[in-house]
Amino acid sequence: MYFFPRLWLSMFHVRALCPFSWKVFQFRPLSCDSLITQINNCTNEEKVFDLIERNKATLSEKQVRCAFNTLWQLQKQKTSLLKNLETVRDHPQFLTLHNLTRNQITSMNDDTLVNVLYITQQFDIDVLSTFSTCLANQHLYCSPLMGKIADIVNRNLETIQDLRSLSVLMVNISSLISRCFQEQLVNKTELLFDTTDSSKVNIARSIVQFLRNIKYSYYPLLDRCNEVFLSSGSQLDVDAISKILNLYKLLQFHSFEFITMAKQRLTEMIPLSEHPAHLVKLFVALGPVAGPEEKERLNSSLLLMSEELSRQQALAVLEAMEAMESRNSHLIKKIASAVQKHLDYYKPIELLKITQALIFLQFHSKELFVKLRELLFSYLKVSVIPHEISILVCAIFMLPSPHLDEMGVSRIEAVLPQCCLNELNDCATSVLRWIQYDHRCLGSITGKQLKLLQNLDHFGLQRLQQSNNLSLLWEELRSLKGDWFHESLLEETVATLQRLMDEINYINVAGIASFISRTNYLSPLLLDRIASVVVQHIEKIHPFSILAIILPFSILNYDPPQRDKFFGMCMQSLSSYLGTLDPLVLVFLGFSLATLEYFPEDLLKTIFNIRFLARLDSQLKILPSSLRSRVQFRLMELNRAVYLECPEFQIPWFHDRFCQQLYNKDGSSMNGAQQEIYKMLADILGGINCVKASVFSPYFHTLDFECILDKRKRPLPYGNQNTSLRKLPGMYWELNTQIVGSGLPAGAERIALEFLDSRAFCRNIPHLKGKSAMKKRHLEILGYHVIQIPHFEWNSMALSTKDARMNYLREHIFGEGKS
Repeated sequence: MYFFPRLWLSMFHVRALCPFSWKVFQFRPLSCDSLITQINNCTNEEKVFDLIERNKATLSEKQVRCAFNTLWQLQKQKTSLLKNLETVRDHPQFLTLHNLTRNQITSMNDDTLVNVLYITQQFDIDVLSTFSTCLANQHLYCSPLMGKIADIVNRNLETIQDLRSLSVLMVNISSLISRCFQEQLVNKTELLFDTTDSSKVNIARSIVQFLRNIKYSYYPLLDRCNEVFLSSGSQLDVDAISKILNLYKLLQFHSFEFITMAKQRLTEMIPLSEHPAHLVKLFVALGPVAGPEEKERLNSSLLLMSEELSRQQALAVLEAMEAMESRNSHLIKKIASAVQKHLDYYKPIELLKITQALIFLQFHSKELFVKLRELLFSYLKVSVIPHEISILVCAIFMLPSPHLDEMGVSRIEAVLPQCCLNELNDCATSVLRWIQYDHRCLGSITGKQLKLLQNLDHFGLQRLQQSNNLSLLWEELRSLKGDWFHESLLEETVATLQRLMDEINYINVAGIASFISRTNYLSPLLLDRIASVVVQHIEKIHPFSILAIILPFSILNYDPPQRDKFFGMCMQSLSSYLGTLDPLVLVFLGFSLATLEYFPEDLLKTIFNIRFLARLDSQLKILPSSLRSRVQFRLMELNRAVYLECPEFQIPWFHDRFCQQLYNKDGSSMNGAQQEIYKMLADILGGINCVKASVFSPYFHTLDFECILDKRKRPLPYGNQNTSLRKLPGMYWELNTQIVGSGLPAGAERIALEFLDSRAFCRNIPHLKGKSAMKKRHLEILGYHVIQIPHFEWNSMALSTKDARMNYLREHIFGEGKS
């Protein structure tokens, strides 16, 4: 019935126009109680409606509410077969009740209004979702009325069967509900997906929006919604595609199929973009995934309309250009000019986005940066909100010549006790940038800088020590990174996670594992707990989460007690998804398992397949250059690992050309420690022609140093080869063999010496990380004798003299007692 939504919308607008009447009650004389008694005593709906008809001119707010309650109680007493909801809803006096309610809206309190609304929506649930949308449109997400609606949904969730209405309600009440209620809604949505028509794009989009609102990347639902979007691709306009892509990005959900479809649809729309608003939406959505030709067309069109861009459009384009890694200096200048025109009207968070984008795009304008700094300081001077202050400070210290006056320092200090870990981290990162700039340019560090840093340390540690809920802590940890965090808070953070590790479950296990991957901190307690949760609850963990779970074990080179069972169950969970998982995920997963000497045949044969590699190649074309290079390099490393460690799979090595291209681009040089070692090796081995520096092994492993010893441990010279300190062409592409000893005198061996800096080890203990351990395995398979020189040994007190270091090298090259 269309009049229900119209009625409640009009009711709400009347209430909005009379805000001061919300709590006013228009009580009638006590004589009205007799009518309430009569209504309560009615035994059927007709008697209620008869009383309404005879008294409609004098009905009070309390009597209206009583009439609604009685009608609903009469329905509740009936079995499902006897209920006559439609008859009641269509009765003329039911409409009279609606009209009376609308007329008396200003005298109703929140309880009365929502109770009447609730009773009405039992006859049509769509009314409740419409009313919640009306509240949401007024930005009343956290209002008492929205709380009442959330409570109604909670109490009646089992009986709701309309997925469209439920999906709208979920979005609107998402700010108010508990984690437990969130899970119930997710479960109900899954159930309704199976039992109702869920093919409509708007329903799927609302579900994804709800998951974004509660920050829950629940892959089963995301996967189903993605199927709806793919099957409805021809119906999606630029607004819908843009919204979906943004939600996917925020949820870290990757769908190569959707991006491909979206790219094709958006490309078809380029000729239709004759209005700035449409062109901007198209630029923002298509730009980051467009090919060179599409980008050129978008850039050309935008240049012609840059003067017409509004404040929000200019910002949206600037952010998109950052995502596109744009180097079109003419367009950057035009968009920066459009932004500058509206600069006074941007909010603090928008000023931060502008600053980040301009710095990333390498755009420099003294006038614009001066204006930006003035605005940021003016906001900082009056702000009292911790999150806003951290944003402002962050933006100030991205600008050239970062500094903070006494006022700025005092603003930070005033809000520190209220800051979460993210806000503390942002402020600390900014202060460290300030200190580094002053030290570099002025050669000094002030007392106020150190005091501020100490205060940040104090409140960060205090917040961790007081944490007693893993879910709340995780909200603050999920994006935490940077020098200050690693130097000041990492150890206490791990201790806190260990204290709360019983709360690690199948819902948060992937997130916690991903966080540990970023820390490089080896905690066997936490990794064992993660493995245990996975083994116990693998059926509840979506395959899309497996990569994040495996990653810390791979990076930190750690085998849990149930190693084979753990990895086996992970791969069993993935087996039916190998054909549908994102190609990037499979490449990274294969490499991560390879570092752990785990080579599942099904996964590897899926990756090293012509069709898969063609699909991967298509995806690489739409990735940012930095990610594209990383994926290509990981595929090469996986190819090398499988070729060397699993020859029985007969997967060929096909990265010669790729590696040669990398070699031609590589211009790296030795650091101070490596140069010192190089000179000592030349002395020990009998000359510079007996050692090679910065060479490549077969299959493109880089070696710091290489030398050859004959069967009597005597160094062999390399002849007339150039052995200067720069990188040398020491690759063996022409050999195409796994054995580096071929061509050497009988009994001779090739030695690889590696200087291992701090990046090769876990942060907290001298435990070799996964990639360094795998490299040693590969070099040994190739026939090298591998000598690894850890930085903590080379820089120790025991090796503080040149003689001690020379003896150290001799012992490792020639064996104990050799000189």
